[in-house]
Amino acid sequence: MDFLTTTFHFIVAIFILVTAHELGHFLTAKFFGMRVDKFYIGFDFYNLRLWKKKIGDTEYGIGVFPLGGYVKIAGMVDESLDTGFQKTEPEPWEFRAKPVWQRLIVLAGGVTMNMLLAAAIFIGMAAVFGESKTSTVNPAYVEDNSVYEAMGMQTGDRFLAVNGNPVEYWEEVLSPKNFASGNLSYTIVRDGERRTLQAPQDILTQINEDRALGVRPLMPPVIDQVLSGQPADRANLKPGALITAIDGKPVRDWSEVVALISANPEKEIAIAWKYLKPAADGSIDVSKIMAFGSETLSKVVPGSTGKIGISLKQTLVTEHQRLGPLAATGYGLEQTWNLTVTTVKGFGKILSGKEDFRKSVGGPIKIARIAGQSAQQGFGSFLYFLALLSISLAFINILPIPALDGGQFVMNAVEGIMGREIPFGIKLKIQQIGMALLLTLFLFFIINDIINP
Repeated sequence: MDFLTTTFHFIVAIFILVTAHELGHFLTAKFFGMRVDKFYIGFDFYNLRLWKKKIGDTEYGIGVFPLGGYVKIAGMVDESLDTGFQKTEPEPWEFRAKPVWQRLIVLAGGVTMNMLLAAAIFIGMAAVFGESKTSTVNPAYVEDNSVYEAMGMQTGDRFLAVNGNPVEYWEEVLSPKNFASGNLSYTIVRDGERRTLQAPQDILTQINEDRALGVRPLMPPVIDQVLSGQPADRANLKPGALITAIDGKPVRDWSEVVALISANPEKEIAIAWKYLKPAADGSIDVSKIMAFGSETLSKVVPGSTGKIGISLKQTLVTEHQRLGPLAATGYGLEQTWNLTVTTVKGFGKILSGKEDFRKSVGGPIKIARIAGQSAQQGFGSFLYFLALLSISLAFINILPIPALDGGQFVMNAVEGIMGREIPFGIKLKIQQIGMALLLTLFLFFIINDIINP
């Protein structure tokens, strides 16, 4: 993947997420009459910045270091570790002068904004694209050396249930919340016989290692179009043909056909195929796809680019529904809730040792790679990744770790319970320890991304 493209999509993702997060702090602080001295996307260490402009009391800017951002609120011990204000009495516009409940709302503003961003993305996608569901009538294609092959699943199997609950759609089978559950089992049917397959406890780690789920709906290699004058046309291949083997090697999925043809540019290959008789509406019953016609063998010579001039016919049994505003909102909120629960459970499995910490977490390098991969798969895939990352950012920030929003939240909540301010020196030390901890974790994540790409 092109380095510049990956970097670009990574910066776009971070810019959007950080802007939303810091805007949450900024808007709530301004609402309660707090003075905001700085609003920066990216860090401006050593005053290195790409742009700055002061409007009113606030300096807006873009720092040269894109991995984060900050809002500097007057009278608050934050990332800047500014100590100048502690020698004076609190001013009405300062963070420390405001009631505890207002401070807590400001501290929760960033996390809240990240959750709202995720919900807005899911609602927007539902409103624009609607809801598509793929029936489990479509059998599975299982990739070699994948976690699903290791648990005993084979190409051609059909899903019947997950954890004993019947499923009608692939979206239910591959729902993220399934992977975060304590025990995951699948009921499948193979050659008319029901079987139960048990997923490994560390399935998230194994999926991360493979960088793919390793299972998806089978896409039978049925030809939709044959381009005139191309190798397939000269070999007399016709639309409606199901490719069954290439050079004697059986094929079940379109990806296998593409791989074998692409591997033989300008070399003669033997393609076995048979004609499928579609229904009156042009559809093909995938459950009976191997039952029609007799095989024909054609000799084909792919071009120099490893192509023969054919395109795939859409044979998946799917349902698509346009969603109105209310339905889209409900769907988007449900998606946000499900992924939030999945994120929390996933972190729980990591902390409990059920998942490998080093292989389950990712730093900037891994995030950049996934951002680039999702962008390659399409705008919708990139938006989904952005929403998921926004939820993860919200969860991490609310953890009670010094220097994070959660740590600040706990300190201010303790002050509210005590009825007095924690000594400034103690708060400063806690913040310094938190900053050191975060920098250490950041370096660990970078090294871990290199060791476990």
